[in-house]
Amino acid sequence: MIKNISNLGDAALYCDFGQEVNQDINTKVIRYFKSIQKERIKGVNNLTPSYNKLIVSFDLKQTNFKDLKKIIENLDVIESNILKSNKIEIPVCCDEKYALDIKRLKEKLKIDQDKIHENFFSKKFFCYMTGFIAGMPFLGDLDENMRAKRLETPRIKVPKGSVGLTEQFANIYTFESPGGWNIIGNTPIDIFNSSKETHPNLINPGDTVIFKRITEDQYQNYNHNV
Repeated sequence: MIKNISNLGDAALYCDFGQEVNQDINTKVIRYFKSIQKERIKGVNNLTPSYNKLIVSFDLKQTNFKDLKKIIENLDVIESNILKSNKIEIPVCCDEKYALDIKRLKEKLKIDQDKIHENFFSKKFFCYMTGFIAGMPFLGDLDENMRAKRLETPRIKVPKGSVGLTEQFANIYTFESPGGWNIIGNTPIDIFNSSKETHPNLINPGDTVIFKRITEDQYQNYNHNV
């Protein structure tokens, strides 16, 4: 299942699942990620899953590359049908002041605004990974007719809660941050909450996400109604 396990510096190893980016390969990454978490392997101090890779960091005082590689190669991996995942609905307002790049998307995709919204809000998304900034989910897969390249000049500041599109993915900015994704709207809810120490991410790898369109009034009053 893992194509190759190699060194990544002195205190990490790199599990390579191939070059393709799709749900089947990412599910394998998540299966190993959750299996290693469950085993609580001595010396492992951090796990970083991505689309098709898994980085395992470790304490050299407690283990080493050779021993850890052997453990991972012989791991009893969780079956995909018993992976725990959540289905999450995210409210999004697409009024003009939040949809910073809707005009650009219409031009680049050559479809009208109503069709862009129809395609986006009817889609079920799969969370491949979180990263770049804390808790930011990378969600796939957009249909071919919804795939646009990044902005030629990234913004210095993208507002917290912005929902962006680039290539086959959507994401949600969990904090104000620089960024070059095409912004289609904004959500009023916190996707990352640092006060929840054990589970700060609302969305995690393997989860299913759908977006629900809300009005400006609903956006402004959202946190008062939940």
